Amino acid sequence: MREDIKKKLTPLQYQVTQEDGTEPPFKNDLWNFFEEGLYVDIVSGEPLFHSADKFESNCGWPSFKKPVQESAVIEKTDRSHFMVRTEVRSVEADSHLGHVFPDGPPPTGLRYCINSASLRFIPKDKLEEEGYSDFVSTF
Repeated sequence: MREDIKKKLTPLQYQVTQEDGTEPPFKNDLWNFFEEGLYVDIVSGEPLFHSADKFESNCGWPSFKKPVQESAVIEKTDRSHFMVRTEVRSVEADSHLGHVFPDGPPPTGLRYCINSASLRFIPKDKLEEEGYSDFVSTF
């Protein structure tokens, strides 16, 4: 299974999602990208974040107020790098996505700081074609 994933992903996507890596800030595809659509797990395609919940946080990575559904992600304590943070992972593929911080905008006060390399963006006009018709009405 892991070899199949490795063949499907770029080296950076694999490092981020499978080896808990982090891409460089401000040097990734989605940090200042604000088109309407859905962000899905690069490994499994499970829906993770909605463009309506994306905001500019000036941190260099895509930031979201909340996941598309609370059940779309799991949170784990991350004690790496001599600090305590809350890691965010996808439920279905167990992909490392990034971290969540309590410094986001209302109403959640959360900032889901997510690696672009862990996401695939589906534009709103391609949702049906890509199999995400359940989300068309959310725009």
